[in-house]
Amino acid sequence: MQKNETQADEFLSDAQLCALLRVTPRTTARWRVEGNGLPFVRAGARRVLYRKSDVDAWLAKRTYAHRAAESVAKAA
Repeated sequence: MQKNETQADEFLSDAQLCALLRVTPRTTARWRVEGNGLPFVRAGARRVLYRKSDVDAWLAKRTYAHRAAESVAKAA
């Protein structure tokens, strides 16, 4: 399914993302610094937002049927 260009993407605040993933704001801040977390939008000097579609894609990329599948994906 292709997203309509005029359709507005839903955004999550850092606090909403932390609640969804059950991580602390310090964890998401570390991910942003290290570059191994979710794509984010800088909406101001202190405001960070995450597109819901990016969150869904990031989670899907890290979903495995079993531990062996995770090991194979990481080795590739």
